[in-house]
Amino acid sequence: MSQSIPSAPDWLELTVDGPNFRQVMGRYPTGVTVLTTIRAGQPVAMTANSIMSVSVDPLLMLACVERAARFHEAVLAAGVWGVSILPARAQPSAAWLATRGRPTSGMLDDVPHRIAPLTGVALLDESLGAMECRTAAVYPGGDHSIIVADVLSLHLAQDEEPALLYHRGRYGVAP
Repeated sequence: MSQSIPSAPDWLELTVDGPNFRQVMGRYPTGVTVLTTIRAGQPVAMTANSIMSVSVDPLLMLACVERAARFHEAVLAAGVWGVSILPARAQPSAAWLATRGRPTSGMLDDVPHRIAPLTGVALLDESLGAMECRTAAVYPGGDHSIIVADVLSLHLAQDEEPALLYHRGRYGVAP
């Protein structure tokens, strides 16, 4: 029995620019999180999918934050931040916290959350998992900053729910 080798896909050659880069990277599904920090005693939050684990020994996380985002200045000043990993049912919260120009005060008023014990950042109640982080280093990354942090605490939901994904510019659900 012979096996056929699948043919190479028909690829479009694209101009190397921002919109095309976004289109190509949009083919890579990512999980959706909410990053939180504190400014003047108030929670500041944003939806993010550019996070990743860096190391297990020591425990390190990183997040890439656009320098033009209001969250950027707040997280650098605070030096602490939280990560809430979202389930599919949290899509309304993700969409709200991704809205550009939303009010800066009370942005979590309609999003159930708790204040984390070590850092005072907000962690979303509807999370699959969450962690508190303390910034260890910040590196320039084009129009973003790459923020590396020590992981201070870990929280895990006991329910198994599908995760919220972002793919091709839309929210989706992990199987």
